[in-house]
Amino acid sequence: MIPAIHDPVEALRIVKELVRRGALFVVSHSGGKDSQAMLIEVRKIVPASQILVVHADLGEVEWPGTLEHAAATSKGLPFVVCRAGKNLLGMVKQRGMWPSPKYRQCTSDLKAGPITKTIRAYAKEKRKSLIVEAWGLRAQESGDLKKRTGRAGKPVLSQPPNKNKANWEWYVWLPIHRMTIQEVWNTIHAAGQKGHWAYDKGMSRLSCSFCIMSSKKDLAIAALERPELFEKYEALEKSTGHTVFTKTVRGQVIPIPLREYIGAPEAPPRGRQLPVFQPPAHDAPRSRKDRVITADELIRQALEKYK
Repeated sequence: MIPAIHDPVEALRIVKELVRRGALFVVSHSGGKDSQAMLIEVRKIVPASQILVVHADLGEVEWPGTLEHAAATSKGLPFVVCRAGKNLLGMVKQRGMWPSPKYRQCTSDLKAGPITKTIRAYAKEKRKSLIVEAWGLRAQESGDLKKRTGRAGKPVLSQPPNKNKANWEWYVWLPIHRMTIQEVWNTIHAAGQKGHWAYDKGMSRLSCSFCIMSSKKDLAIAALERPELFEKYEALEKSTGHTVFTKTVRGQVIPIPLREYIGAPEAPPRGRQLPVFQPPAHDAPRSRKDRVITADELIRQALEKYK
């Protein structure tokens, strides 16, 4: 096994050798901008005959159109969809708690695990044992992740011991590790492609609609675009007694309801109006203070703080 390589130049040299050896390159395509740019870069180096694209379908918590977008930007390549035998909301209901930035069972159970199983099955069918798994992780984005999880930066190329067993020779490669967000978008546009529609709404990343790694702005946008799912999250917080987000004060973990975390006050079900205060008498002149406010408006007001 090779030592972990952090130098992208050295990593690329080894990757080209793996191409020459006929390795199967598996691109994990989430449908997000980083996956999209990564696939574009991989196709510049690896022949199409050696590429497999895998998408882990997350079900209802995934942004609508994600699977279709991933497939559309993978034209000409084998495209496989994998699904876990469970879903995020079902997991939360069963466990009585949500994943956290440090303990992301959602990633391991719904994405990493199913993807690995899919790769092994496909590779065995094709009689391939030399695997290069490409991930769209970037140093710029993972810098904030490191602050929140305490995890060290990942190497550009490595061989995970847990996957290099029996007759498998397995590598994990981060093709766009050094790219900035602007370079990611430049890569996508230069290829004549567009990003998923959620980015046009203002989202900075694409994963679960209400991902635990999302910014407050992204969560507020998701609440506006996916109100029914937002209400499911709120209902599950109440039924489990466990919130998506928490804070620690003097060693004590304090729950923060999703609506409060976003910054929107409590509101009635969507479509109903919430009186701001007692309306004046019928013959009294109405003022701006007399207006009513909807749940959507409350969230829009919260969103203004993050612009």
